This record gives sequence, structure tokens and C-alpha cells, in this order.
Amino acid sequence: MLPLVDLDSDFLFSELDSLGVTTILMTLSAEFGIELEAKDATPKNLRTLDSIAAMVEEKLREIK
Repeated sequence: MLPLVDLDSDFLFSELDSLGVTTILMTLSAEFGIELEAKDATPKNLRTLDSIAAMVEEKLREIK
């Protein structure tokens, strides 16, 4: 289950605790078949939905 956050927030990362960040990374990894690690859990990558999507797209490009 994904953590509850305000998706309209200008800075999603600040609303997440470590368990929330881990849950998001694990869910995205499983859903898209990509490897996300702790090093991917940066404020830049998790700032907004667009930045999360960009991180996933980059990981997908890396495996093709």
C-alpha cells in the first residue's frame, strides 16, 4: 500500500518518511521491472510526480 501524500504538493519528498520512500521505490521496481536503490531516493527524483516519472523513464531506457 502506497503512503498517503498530497499529490499537489510542490515537494512530495518532504511529506515522505523513510518507509514511504522505500515503499514507493519497491512498488515502482515491481511494477516496471526496474532496479531502484537507496541512491535513487533523492529529493530531486522524488520531488514531484513528474520527477518520479522521469526517474522511471530513465531506468527503463537503461535496460533497453
